[in-house]
Amino acid sequence: MRFLLLFASLLIVSPLHAAERLNVVASFSILADFVRTIGGDRINLTTLVGPDSDVHVYTPAPGDAKRIAEAKLVVVNGLGLEGWLPRLVQSAGSSAQVVTASAGIAPLKLGSAADPHAWQSVPNAKIYVADITSALAAADPDDAEFFRTQAKAYLEKLEALDREVRDAVAKIPPDRRKVISTHNAFGYFAAEYGIQFVAPLGVSTETEPSARDIAAIIGQIKAARIPAVFLENISDDRLIRRIAAETGAKVGGTLISDGLTGEKGLAPTYIDMVRHNIKALTSALDH
Repeated sequence: MRFLLLFASLLIVSPLHAAERLNVVASFSILADFVRTIGGDRINLTTLVGPDSDVHVYTPAPGDAKRIAEAKLVVVNGLGLEGWLPRLVQSAGSSAQVVTASAGIAPLKLGSAADPHAWQSVPNAKIYVADITSALAAADPDDAEFFRTQAKAYLEKLEALDREVRDAVAKIPPDRRKVISTHNAFGYFAAEYGIQFVAPLGVSTETEPSARDIAAIIGQIKAARIPAVFLENISDDRLIRRIAAETGAKVGGTLISDGLTGEKGLAPTYIDMVRHNIKALTSALDH
């Protein structure tokens, strides 16, 4: 009877590989999607900046230091995106390895600084995946083969996604491959796929545009013959209608740039995000 009880207790304990899973923290939702896809059920994943939240302006929550203190790996974007994170790691007294997922990507410039939005190019996303896979395999050699297998399957999906984007852009007449967007997050997308993102004149993202701002934008759209407008900081529909009416430009909707949506949103995964953006762009530009 004692032997049976011991055997039963072993059966109960043995599945608790969960307790030995690699604790990984990802700085924000797009990285978390990469890490989750590669790590699967072999990791415990925590995301600091969750869906529908802006990593640029994040203020660490009280529990974040504890999460980092318990982590073996902290996956960050780098390129200056998470300015708040080094202090958080230091205050946590963490011995976690900080993994820069953008390592190996040649950064574009955003003014005088590096443009951190490297994930907007699918070939760059493949570099993120390779960096994350190497870090997971090094931190947990027993599961290295699993991580590599997961990554290989995901990289094939990213290859297909990249072809999808290129095919969609190819159908847009070359002279129509330009939009106005107030968000400067699409430099890598523009460089990779050949859609020009034109910054609007005289618009600050922190204030509603004045009548003079609107007049300048209208003049700019007409002069450059820009067929679509993605003006995320204009919340007044009357202004958007006026711009569209006076220029003939189409209001192209919302481009998702810095974070994924929740499960029920338009883009709960990276692949969903890229598909949403290319669909929004092509439907505004290809006719």
